[in-house]
Amino acid sequence: MLFMLHGWGDVSASFQFVVDALRRDWRVIAPDWRGFGLSQWNEGPYWFPDYVADLDALLACWTPDVPARLVGHSMGGNVASLYAGIRPERVAGIVNLEGFGLRPTESAEAPARYVKWLGQVRGEAGFRVYTGRAAFAARLRQDNPRLTPERAAFLAEHLAEAVEEGVRVAADPCHRWANPILYRIEEAKACWRRVTAPVLWVRGADSGYLREYIPEEADYFERLACFSNGRDVLLEDCGHNLHHDRPEDVARLIEEFFA
Repeated sequence: MLFMLHGWGDVSASFQFVVDALRRDWRVIAPDWRGFGLSQWNEGPYWFPDYVADLDALLACWTPDVPARLVGHSMGGNVASLYAGIRPERVAGIVNLEGFGLRPTESAEAPARYVKWLGQVRGEAGFRVYTGRAAFAARLRQDNPRLTPERAAFLAEHLAEAVEEGVRVAADPCHRWANPILYRIEEAKACWRRVTAPVLWVRGADSGYLREYIPEEADYFERLACFSNGRDVLLEDCGHNLHHDRPEDVARLIEEFFA
């Protein structure tokens, strides 16, 4: 059994390219996080620890007695890594696809963050509407030129939902609200240091996520060093969405890691 946990603004179906490339027989459990894809919306604020609790509930349902194999992309990787430190006995291993935390924040940023959050709570923070799925697929390819037309069309079927004016991202618009609680990297590191399972961090050589959130390579390896049994793999010609850009290589790494 293999659990695949998607990132922010994504849906579980986008792992399909990786699943298609797996050579062994796996039972893949790939949920849509709350407020994304086909899952119910909060229609209000999203509290990040709820994702940790949701994962705990999912594992209690599907594998109550056996530690789980987790594959997480971006937000999903962050949830998986935190959970593995909170309940280390429940995790057999993690393949973390660019879910390495956010940039450190300073307490002086808090007032402006609260101001932004209050403005969004009282206003509208919707997603852009596209004329149809073809237009949505074209935008996906504009954002990521590595996507083939066929893969972009597949993603458009699952990442977009129909609305009266066309289609938009299949997600609760409340996800766009700023989080009033600052990200605390030291708290994440404290959880990571409790992880006992082996961990594989996979990053893309052309990742915009790494440039924005972890621009210093020393910071990256300092974070990785929090894991007692962690190692790193760099994929060339690959951006943040490794499961879209190099699904065959991601599938190979997953199977080699869990072999």
